[in-house]
Amino acid sequence: MPLTPVLHPVRLLVRETGPYAHRPQLLEEDPFWWDHLSACRRGAPRSWLGQYDHAAYRDFVRRLWDAGDRPVFTVPLSGGLRLHVVYENAGEDASVEYVAHHPAWEEAEFLARDAGHWRGPGLSWPELTDAADNALPGGTTTDPDTRLLLLLPALGDADLPPGAGKRLAACLRDRLGAAQPGRLADFMLRRQGMAGPARWSAGAPGVRVNDGRYSFRNPENRDAMPDCRLAQLSTALDPVRAGTPGVCDTGGRPDGCRAEPRSTGDCPRRVEYTRWLATLMSESSPPF
Repeated sequence: MPLTPVLHPVRLLVRETGPYAHRPQLLEEDPFWWDHLSACRRGAPRSWLGQYDHAAYRDFVRRLWDAGDRPVFTVPLSGGLRLHVVYENAGEDASVEYVAHHPAWEEAEFLARDAGHWRGPGLSWPELTDAADNALPGGTTTDPDTRLLLLLPALGDADLPPGAGKRLAACLRDRLGAAQPGRLADFMLRRQGMAGPARWSAGAPGVRVNDGRYSFRNPENRDAMPDCRLAQLSTALDPVRAGTPGVCDTGGRPDGCRAEPRSTGDCPRRVEYTRWLATLMSESSPPF
């Protein structure tokens, strides 16, 4: 029986108490991956997947979503931050949530959500590969291919490097035994899930943001991450630049970030969003 990793979360959101299941064995199941990557591969010929037993796949998916145990898969980042892939299978509203968290934060920040109404993207290609390849211990797995595929649905990048297709094809071939890994990889990188590609740029010093209409990392969106969290996450996902002059350096103190504002409680965007949401919820018939 594998040991529970040191970084497996107890609680991620204020409104929930857990618990979260530790089920790394799911990552060894091919049906898990075909379900996990369903938004990325939607529309691709089934023959590209290789051996694919549709009845077994449907049975696996039913058991996964009926389990009610909320599996979480963790990828550690520099500076003590963590990315968690959360399977919310315990309630009526099933979803897969991609969140960033630090033990000193009151609660996690959303990167992307697959909940019927997709939100994202949350990662650029360089950030995705850095998280996959950092070899930091304590997460669910240190295998780079597994980490890359776990986080792939959160990808949205309109400026992919020339080797991106080759890298993804190798993961699909070696990790999942795809019959047509090259064609499948090219298809998935053109589509990039439900959110689609986004353009990334540098905002304040050290802060990476995108222009995705439904992205939590687009400061123009009402419910975007607070500025300090955007800065901390950018630093954790770009260890080469972390701590260099002009770049946000948290010094191990998540709320000591030099980006303004310094705390989520003081963030004007968070205050505005909280007020807006409270107004909606106070109505007799909220529009959701």
